[in-house]
Amino acid sequence: MNNIKPGQVSRLHTRLDRSLLSRDKYKLFLMALPFLALAFVFSYLPLYGWIYAFYDYRPGIPLKDSEYMGFYWFTSMFSNDVRRQEIVRVLTNTFAMSGLSLLTSVLPVAFAIFLTEIRSTFFKRMVQTLTTLPNFISWVLVYSFAFMLFSVDNGFLNNVLLNLGLIDRPMNILASDSNTWLAMTLWSVWKTLGWSAIMYIAAITGIDQELYEAAKVDGAGRFRLMWHITVPGIMPTFFVLLLLSIANFINNGFEQFYVFQNAINMGRIEVLDLYVYNIGMMNSNFSFSTAVSLLKSIVSIVLLFAANHLSKLFRGENII
Repeated sequence: MNNIKPGQVSRLHTRLDRSLLSRDKYKLFLMALPFLALAFVFSYLPLYGWIYAFYDYRPGIPLKDSEYMGFYWFTSMFSNDVRRQEIVRVLTNTFAMSGLSLLTSVLPVAFAIFLTEIRSTFFKRMVQTLTTLPNFISWVLVYSFAFMLFSVDNGFLNNVLLNLGLIDRPMNILASDSNTWLAMTLWSVWKTLGWSAIMYIAAITGIDQELYEAAKVDGAGRFRLMWHITVPGIMPTFFVLLLLSIANFINNGFEQFYVFQNAINMGRIEVLDLYVYNIGMMNSNFSFSTAVSLLKSIVSIVLLFAANHLSKLFRGENII
C-alpha cells in the first residue's frame, strides 16, 4: 500500500465513482421502467389505430379486406363543402371555449393568493376542501346537479321564479343555444377552480418569508405584499402552466360537452373531440373520424412546439 502513488489513488477513486454512478443509473432506470411500459401501452401502442384513416373501414370487415383510400379522408375535410363547414364550425367552438379557458386561467391564481391570506386556518381548510371536491365529481353528476337546478318541469330556479311571479312560464335554460360557450366555461371554472389553485398555493408557500418580513419593516401593507412579492413569486409557475395550456389548446376534452349536448345547442357545443366521437361512434364513420383525430394530433404537436418556442423566447427556458 505504501508503494501506491497519489495519482493511482485518484484514478481508483474516479473508477469507483463511475461504477457507483453507473449502478445508480441502472437502478433509476429499473424504477422508471414500469411507468415507461404504461406510457407505451396506453399512449404509444394505440397510435397503430391511425392506420384506419387510410382505409374505408367498416365494422365486421377485417382491415386487410377494406378498400385502401390513401389520403381521401384528409382531402375530403376541405374538398367537400358540407364537411368543410362542419370542420370550421367545430374548430370555431373549440377555439372559442379553449380561448375562454385561457382567459379564466388567472382565476385560480387570484383564488390561491386570497386563500393564503385568510387568517383562520379552519375556514381556509374548509374553503379549499369545498372548492377542490368538485374536481373529483364526474360530469354526469354535474349535469344531474344542473338538471335539478334548471329543469323545465321541476327545476329549483324555475319554481322559485314562478312562485315569485317573475316569469310566466318555465325557462328551458339547458336546451338553449344562447351563451353556450360562456355557460360551459363557467361550469368548468366551478369544477376545477380549487384543484387548479393547488399548484399556486404550493408556489406561494415556497416564497422566501424574509421578503415579507423585510417589506413589512418598510411599511408595506397586505395588498402591497401580495402585489409586489406574492404575484411575482408565482409568475414562473403561472407561465409554465399557461404555456402547457396553449400547447394543449385544441384538446379541451369531450366529457363535459357530451353530457350537456342536445339537439338545440349542438351547433355551439360540439367541439373537435366530441365531433370525432359523434362521427365515429354514432355515425359509424371510423375512418373519417380517425383522420380528423390525426389532424388534431398534428395541430397539437405544432402548438406544443410553438409554446416551447415562446417559453424559450420570453423566459429563456424550454418546457420540453
